[in-house]
Amino acid sequence: MNIKEIIASTRAYNFHSHTQFCDGRADMARFVNSAIASGFKHYGFTPHSPIPFDSPCNMAIERVDEYFTEFRRLKSIHSDCINLYLSMEIDYLGKDWGASHPYFQGLPLDYRLSSIHFIPTPDGDKMIDVDGRPDGFIVKLHKYFNGDIRYVVDTFYARTLDMIEAGGFDIIGHFDKIGFNASCFRPGIEEEAWYGKHIDNIIDAIKATDIIVEINTKAWEPPVGASVDEIANYEPRLFPSAKVIRRLCRAGIPLIVNSDSHYPDRINAGRKAAFDIIDRES
Repeated sequence: MNIKEIIASTRAYNFHSHTQFCDGRADMARFVNSAIASGFKHYGFTPHSPIPFDSPCNMAIERVDEYFTEFRRLKSIHSDCINLYLSMEIDYLGKDWGASHPYFQGLPLDYRLSSIHFIPTPDGDKMIDVDGRPDGFIVKLHKYFNGDIRYVVDTFYARTLDMIEAGGFDIIGHFDKIGFNASCFRPGIEEEAWYGKHIDNIIDAIKATDIIVEINTKAWEPPVGASVDEIANYEPRLFPSAKVIRRLCRAGIPLIVNSDSHYPDRINAGRKAAFDIIDRES
């Protein structure tokens, strides 16, 4: 497949989704049915990859063959009305685990999506998921990082640069997502000069590659199950932020708009808002 050709020719696609094989909330068949009903022509599955420690959000390595089998079954059933693609969202955990690792390079994936979800504690003893909702993030920030938001952000972006340098993937996922949780802890942090320097460094690193940058729309709508107060106060968010999307457009970096869907009825959520920003820069 040629992802760049696909995204240049149509917007009826989504290349980031999660199902029963990781932390998705429905089985693959329901996502396919929803994609077809929504008029998608291209749909990719990206379960959170196996990792070398226990995680409730990641696919167990013992289930990879089962995932492949179910993908092939669905592709054979629906090949006349939608193009389905086999992939993973591969966690970068350092030089010994990421998309360039021989295990992932040896899998028959159509493309590879790579993201940062975990960072090490300052003593290097544990890997902590800093990707969840803000309330959980703040608890972890104090429990594992002594409230040091600068360490968390610096480490997230240092790992992102390492991931880009290691390569082995086609799409970089939600590369500024740490900004959402960091901003909930310290409002305005994304406007601070040191934070902006991280964004500059990431963009410069991507420009030197052929990586496609994902515009992730998962947070455009409130989380499923949010309280009335949470919904009333919710501020829609894209990853990268609208300001960064505009910079990426001006830099000529290829962009792909994915919903990071965990629920079948949200496979197209927020994508129009992202495309509207891109169109205004065209």
